[in-house]
Amino acid sequence: TTFSTAISVCEKGTAWESALHLLGAMAQSKVEGNAITFNAAISAFEKGGQWIKALQLFGRMVQRNLETDTVTFNAAISACAKGSEWQKALHLFGIMAGSKLKRNTITLSAAISACEKGGEWDQALHLFAGIWQSQVELDTFTLSAAMSACGKSGEWEKALCLFREVAERRVECNTITFNAAISACEKAGEWERALHIFARTSSSKVRANTITFNAAISTCGKCGEWETALQLFNVMAL
Repeated sequence: TTFSTAISVCEKGTAWESALHLLGAMAQSKVEGNAITFNAAISAFEKGGQWIKALQLFGRMVQRNLETDTVTFNAAISACAKGSEWQKALHLFGIMAGSKLKRNTITLSAAISACEKGGEWDQALHLFAGIWQSQVELDTFTLSAAMSACGKSGEWEKALCLFREVAERRVECNTITFNAAISACEKAGEWERALHIFARTSSSKVRANTITFNAAISTCGKCGEWETALQLFNVMAL
């Protein structure tokens, strides 16, 4: 329908307010929304940071017995991640398994991110461990979320183990991945490892940002390596 097309445009442009207006117009015109309409609207809300509205709309789909698919659940679980609603994310993740819906990289990334943001690092790592046995392709976002979970739980060795393992599997690493690894070293006070990883950003053609430098500088500072910390600060200022 015309409404579905318009809401899909809103989803691509993350214009959640326009999507909300169109949903209201549909109700006034007594036009019934279909799965495509709701999927696009949920995605628009999720991308716009309106996770509560996204989950409310998901609930309406279930109440109306509209067909839900992987796209629907991915958007809803991503909304849970934005709101750090890890329990809801895992609940939806479990429903997908029960309904035999195919879970993909986006599904796992969102679920792991929800657990990581909610402080449930063991849950995040449990989900991540399942990737190796599944046929789901590992991406940078999923890796970064799992490494961040390791770092926050003090499991810096696990974080670095993941970092090494994905290198062997030739998964592309970006600035976020390196930041997660250096931050894990920072929390463990492993300044030499942090500097080793920091040096790899150049050889990997990854652009170090403020977070990368801050984590490396902080690690050196905590370990009393003030000269090295100042050298990094001077490089950052260039």
